[in-house]
Amino acid sequence: MDAAAIDERFEVAQRIMRQAVQTALEYHGNLGRLTIEHKGPQDLVSEADRAVEDVIKAAVLGSFPQDGFVGEETGSTESDGGIWIVDPIDGTQDFLLGLPTWCVSIAFAVDGSLAFGLITNPVTGDVYAARAGAGATWNGVPIHAATATSLADGVTAVGHSRHSSPADLAVIMERLTSAGGAIRSIGSGALMIVWVATGQCIGYVEMYINAWDCLAAVCIVNEAGGRTNDFLGENGPAGHGRIIAGAPGVFDQLTALLP
Repeated sequence: MDAAAIDERFEVAQRIMRQAVQTALEYHGNLGRLTIEHKGPQDLVSEADRAVEDVIKAAVLGSFPQDGFVGEETGSTESDGGIWIVDPIDGTQDFLLGLPTWCVSIAFAVDGSLAFGLITNPVTGDVYAARAGAGATWNGVPIHAATATSLADGVTAVGHSRHSSPADLAVIMERLTSAGGAIRSIGSGALMIVWVATGQCIGYVEMYINAWDCLAAVCIVNEAGGRTNDFLGENGPAGHGRIIAGAPGVFDQLTALLP
């Protein structure tokens, strides 16, 4: 796929994101009326998640029917070309609690590499974007990862889910605090990772995260001069695995936090 075709998708993705955000906010304003299901312990899905993904998927495949699509709620479609990776609401529990810490995440990958990533926090209006080779922005302003050289130089975000063990989390917390680090955790892995790109966090680690939760943010971090493990290469566009994202000067220290 040539650069012009990717640029076209990047432009369309921004329009689709605005539609998705509008839909998500409409549901967020009527939380008491939502139908909510449990996929597992501390793993919720609402009709809002499905509705937002339906909006994105219909728009993507309507514009680019030849592309593949991976969505948290609707599964995946195959393609020999590019593939969209979407989380309609990352941080569903925070969304349902009326908290402002959730987002919509859209990534696009082609030939085994991330071509662009978009994340929007609908409540705050913050928009994070990156196009491979063109840098990353926050509300249109270029962003850069922190210049930290020690875990004591800033805040490290830590993710945890029912798919990883309490023992592993305890090890990470002990190692991080022993190194003088400060800890932050919210319900959205995508937002915590993208805070590495803005320099608000110096790192993010988690033992188990899904591709749709992190790939847009991974693209943004790398384009902001941060470092991540090769999540796409290690796990594919629909897989799961560990994630390390951080300022270059602390990346090795972050990696050493994981059991």
